[in-house]
Amino acid sequence: MFEDEFENERLVMSTKGEYDAEENVLRPKTMADYVGQSKVKENLGVYISSAKLRKEPLDHVLLYGPPGLGKTTLAHIIANELGVQIKLTSGPAIERSGDLAAILTNLNDGDVLFIDEIHRLNHSVEEILYSAMEDYALDIIVGKGPAARNIRFTLKRFTLVGATTRAGMLASPLRDRFGVMCRLEMYTPAELAQIVTRSARVLGIEIDPRAAEEISRRSRGTPRIANRLLKRVRDFAAVKGNSSVTYEDARYALKRMDIDELGLDETDRGLLRALIEKFGGGPAGLETLAATINEDANTIEDVYEPYLMQLGFIARTPRGRVCLKGGYEHMGVKMSEKQRMQTSMFDDE
Repeated sequence: MFEDEFENERLVMSTKGEYDAEENVLRPKTMADYVGQSKVKENLGVYISSAKLRKEPLDHVLLYGPPGLGKTTLAHIIANELGVQIKLTSGPAIERSGDLAAILTNLNDGDVLFIDEIHRLNHSVEEILYSAMEDYALDIIVGKGPAARNIRFTLKRFTLVGATTRAGMLASPLRDRFGVMCRLEMYTPAELAQIVTRSARVLGIEIDPRAAEEISRRSRGTPRIANRLLKRVRDFAAVKGNSSVTYEDARYALKRMDIDELGLDETDRGLLRALIEKFGGGPAGLETLAATINEDANTIEDVYEPYLMQLGFIARTPRGRVCLKGGYEHMGVKMSEKQRMQTSMFDDE
């Protein structure tokens, strides 16, 4: 019964999926309720208080870091703390300059415009955004050729909050126009346990503190994954007839979902297994590895590899991907002398 339910879902992906329908309900509304990112919260609190004292809009804010860490949540909190409205959009959704003009001209004084995946803005749209951010004006060219003329519209003073997982892909002129830049870091298990406990309370779920800790340890440092696993563990507990989530429920559910103690699922382990068994630990080219496990190369590079690299399980080398000592140990495979020598330059020991 459960196998069909989870067959097509990869629960430990940090990108937003269709199984995150309740994400808005779980979002904290104030800075006080927001768990983790203490340095970012403290600094934003100062900037917001100063803007309110000066009765001016907050400087434009860039939030960057891995997906699922709460960039959209922080944008909502910024608007709530400022007491203004927030308009949500994303870089790929703004296809033409007219789309951006329609959004900007409908903003009121002090409003927050949140652009997710801002690194994916169309180049022509991005250029129009420069004057909007700096001069609160919109320059539109009407007509073509010699008859073309420039019309300038004055905009209300607003705050742009941009979010990106790839700050390095932002053009320098755009990046330089953000007065506040905040990098979001991965969460600790203790912070995630607080988030899981709060989310359970919001969802009306009773949860054992040890169950919350168990879920947090397997959430790859990401609140989105923690909340997702909580809801799936809740499903298992409910079907078993339990009114609350116990430690045993959490262990059982996570085992059924093939999520191990470090948060790796069968896809992650399949990549490690292929690297070890098919290529002797590497090096293996990305395209070759992708063909072996029947997966898209970009997906491996952007979704699977970052966490495995954080754990010290694999390394990217000029010759290809190499499995490291930690990867062998996690998979329970004894290294040969050749493999030990090959990985020694990457391992601490």
